[in-house]
Amino acid sequence: MFISTRWYSKTALLMAVGVTSIALLPLLSSAATAQIKPQTQPFLVAQLFPQQPTSQVRVPAGTVIQVRYDKAEKIIVTPEETSPVTLTVAQDVRSARGTVLIIAGSQIEGELRPDQTRGTRFYSKTVTPPGGTRSLDINATSEAITTTETINRNTNPDLLKGAAIGAAAGAVLGEIFGGRINILEVLGGAGAGALASVLLPHREEVQVVVINPATDLNLTLQSDFMLR
Repeated sequence: MFISTRWYSKTALLMAVGVTSIALLPLLSSAATAQIKPQTQPFLVAQLFPQQPTSQVRVPAGTVIQVRYDKAEKIIVTPEETSPVTLTVAQDVRSARGTVLIIAGSQIEGELRPDQTRGTRFYSKTVTPPGGTRSLDINATSEAITTTETINRNTNPDLLKGAAIGAAAGAVLGEIFGGRINILEVLGGAGAGALASVLLPHREEVQVVVINPATDLNLTLQSDFMLR
């Protein structure tokens, strides 16, 4: 009788422990869930890559970015000068699955500068999402632009209408045409030394690179672009 009572006592104890453990499981699960908080999505990722839930996104090298230039119909620079330019992403950059990688309207800061081999090329520096206050480094370039025009006093000034003009090109064109031209915008970036090298000695003509932003400035990523 003693042995039987003892066996029942152990059984009751085990059952009580089991019931208690089962009752605690929901509480333990809730506590564990409360401690696991989703990480806040970084600001730039949320704007440049709004559909991606992870904290880092890679846009692979070779991706093409369609851009536009909003301030003028064309850009004119000398082959030797460097000019800062801001381009606007014209179309969303999407993954193969259709996810937006870079939002249209993002601003890409960079500069036009002489290519190492020929012509002029755009080199990007940073990209900023629409309304954003932070920028990310981006390594993208255009194809080399080799379309040139030789301008002298006999050239029709209408060639320059609707153009943004580099500082060096603007200086020498002003010497050639005097008050006959109304330059829409002069791009900064050329120092006094660069201007002096263009203006002295006095030149009767100048060779310039004529850039059509709609066709000449689409960019290709030269290295992976990481959204963090």
